[in-house]
Amino acid sequence: MSAPSVLIAGCGDIGGRLASRLVAEHWQVHGLRRSVAQLPEGVIGVAGDLFSDQCPADWPTGPLDYLVYSAAATVHDETGYRAAYIDGLRHVLGWVKQHGQRPRRLLFVSSSSVYGQQNGEWIDETSPTEAGGYSGRLMLEAEQLALDSGIPASRVRLTGIYGPGREWLLSQVRQGYRVVIDPPLYANRIHADDAACLLAFLLDADRQGKALDDCYIGVDDAPAALADVVGWLREYMGVTEWAEDASVRRAGSKRCSNARAKALGWTPRYPSFREGYAAILEGRC
Repeated sequence: MSAPSVLIAGCGDIGGRLASRLVAEHWQVHGLRRSVAQLPEGVIGVAGDLFSDQCPADWPTGPLDYLVYSAAATVHDETGYRAAYIDGLRHVLGWVKQHGQRPRRLLFVSSSSVYGQQNGEWIDETSPTEAGGYSGRLMLEAEQLALDSGIPASRVRLTGIYGPGREWLLSQVRQGYRVVIDPPLYANRIHADDAACLLAFLLDADRQGKALDDCYIGVDDAPAALADVVGWLREYMGVTEWAEDASVRRAGSKRCSNARAKALGWTPRYPSFREGYAAILEGRC
């Protein structure tokens, strides 16, 4: 097969990691972001603003086999989310149509915020999506835009991305923050490298002619109570003090399953928070 082409719209942290993987596998990778100087080596830069309806001047003119939409909100409010996930996707789909390009598949990077469950329930791709907050509601609207695009689309709902540069919880633990033990607050995670690996895996599976579902949850093998995660990190980092009056708070509590992605053949490199955080703390990722 000839080298496949892909455009990654929103080629930041996760998109950049995906781009590096695909370049190593000899894909032709176009990366769209405001500052193309920050793109990984080997990626063809497309300088553009997803928030503008003006098509980037260096938008690729040849065929595009795949499209990945991996934007991140720069302003974390309702207006910012709508601009990043709905307006931005609409712009990109318009630019694809404007150039007569017909990608084989669109991967839309979504979020587990579409699930509003709060009582520790197990969640999979068939679970009800009853988002309570604006982020989940707008993400569902963006997902529907992807599904209605006329391009075969798969939504990839990532959960609790962590990794180098995404170390909020580590900072909280170092400060001695407490967390509620009872009832347990279940949290879900995926290492940034595994998130990119899953996207690459799905693209490769489609290229090989495997039938993809229209939705996958991107999560590691072991959802865990936040108190257990904090306790393990405290011991690993040697934190002995507790903050006087501060606690880690979460609104939701659910356990997400990666069974569908694993049934297709994907396996996370970091199966739980233990392997992932140990790699970060030891500088191995």
